[in-house]
Amino acid sequence: MSEPSPASHPRPALFLDRDGVLNEDRGYVARWEDFRWIEGAKAAIAAFNAAGWLVIVVTNQSGIGRGFYTENAMHALHAKMAEDLAAAGAHVDAIYFAPHHPEAAVDSYRRPDPPDRKPNPGMILRALSEWPIDRERSVLVGDKVSDMEAAARAGIRGLLFAGGDLKRFLLDEALLLT
Repeated sequence: MSEPSPASHPRPALFLDRDGVLNEDRGYVARWEDFRWIEGAKAAIAAFNAAGWLVIVVTNQSGIGRGFYTENAMHALHAKMAEDLAAAGAHVDAIYFAPHHPEAAVDSYRRPDPPDRKPNPGMILRALSEWPIDRERSVLVGDKVSDMEAAARAGIRGLLFAGGDLKRFLLDEALLLT
């Protein structure tokens, strides 16, 4: 992943939810063996990289707070994702994750209304403050209403992805040109 460079001129960002947008949502995916890319996901990321957009993942990871897996396991999975993307000529600039949940089994992750957990916009707002992002041209792609609410509360456009081929979806939304 890249390091933020606030001195750069602002670029649009493609914010992506993880489970259900980048990979099949099989419920608390934390191991590479259980990870399956959504069709067109790697190609979409590569195309946005080539177009000069920042690509940023914003993902609720309550499985950490619920005690199903650790932050280290999640980071290991994200490292494997990065390797796989690199082999496809693509990269993600940053990943923001929200392990907190109001009903977390792990005390240190229990918060009544976690600011980073979507539908709250904390992860997006942090990225907007840490990266040279053109908010007006940026978009979040998510598969849940909570993703759309987080986008709206952060002042960026939200697109609800119902599944299928992610690159085709972004082409159909006229965000991505061939």
